[in-house]
Amino acid sequence: MLTTPTFDKLRALSLTGMARAFAEQLERADYQSLSFEQRLGLLVDREAQDRDNRRLERNLKAAKLRWSAASIEDLDFARARGLERATILQLAEAQWVNGHQNVLIVGPTGVGKTYVACALAQAALRRGATALYARSPRLLGDLALARADGRLPRLMSALARVDVLLIDDLALQPLTAAEAAALLEVVEDRSQLRSTVVTSQLPVTHWHESLGEPTVADAILDRLVHNAHRIELRGDSLRRPQTVAEPAPATSENAAHAAEGPTDGGRAEKRRATKAAEAR
Repeated sequence: MLTTPTFDKLRALSLTGMARAFAEQLERADYQSLSFEQRLGLLVDREAQDRDNRRLERNLKAAKLRWSAASIEDLDFARARGLERATILQLAEAQWVNGHQNVLIVGPTGVGKTYVACALAQAALRRGATALYARSPRLLGDLALARADGRLPRLMSALARVDVLLIDDLALQPLTAAEAAALLEVVEDRSQLRSTVVTSQLPVTHWHESLGEPTVADAILDRLVHNAHRIELRGDSLRRPQTVAEPAPATSENAAHAAEGPTDGGRAEKRRATKAAEAR
């Protein structure tokens, strides 16, 4: 049997996974004992798996996650910071995405809000969803620029299509009236149709006063908080160096935060120590 034309046709049909699996079957004698239906099934399975892998790779790249390697498996549950394993493992099944529900993650700086959010987004990606990461200040700036140059309808349409929109660092400072109105447009397009993950240093109960005019703030909160899962983190920053008596657990999450360097408080403490040493 001439196999070269078969390989060429498989590649021409973009069945590259099936072509590789076919080559493996020809090279290994143990496949000869299988029936035609079994071998065909293996070829189809390989092609489906390859397509799923390529789709996941494309979606991960398009998501632009702050922590692209974040995963549920690497989360640090050992620290007492309000991260409940049962809750996270349930969210990792991504049923909240299928139900068009939201996730709100709040807590002080450095406790891992963004990492947890990226891990949940990646779990959703691995189950076939699409996602997009955006820091709140940059997202609002992009919306203002798009409105000015006529790209707003296209940008809004793109944001509305994403299965999971991750808005990081919401309300670091109070929003202007224009920013609050733009945010309302985004969450309105997604309400009950798509899922949104929001992280913030402010407790949810304090969001209202930072989201612009009260009527607009009410509308934003109604669309975000309704049917949302809440994760409230607490504790010390993961970026702060641990004492010898309290070594940090060896997880990818802790390593990621350590790579970012100390928090503002940690840098200030280091500067004070340096000045004291110079004075001596």
